[in-house]
Amino acid sequence: MDIDQRIEKLVERHEALAESVQLLSVAQRQNEERFAQNEARFAQVTRNFEIVLDSIKRLERIAVAHEDRLDHLENRE
Repeated sequence: MDIDQRIEKLVERHEALAESVQLLSVAQRQNEERFAQNEARFAQVTRNFEIVLDSIKRLERIAVAHEDRLDHLENRE
């Protein structure tokens, strides 16, 4: 194998590596975009969960108040 063949082979390898790096770069950008979208979704799920949890706590306070009221009414009789 002479020097020209070696150079040609190195050029081919270089081009293949450059193409691989370009494909990896595109894949990385797509992954970052997906992550950003999922991050926004997780934030929304967190907000929704906090709203539901607050609603459950308020319903619990209402139930306790009604139970106390019923106990008070039963004790009056």
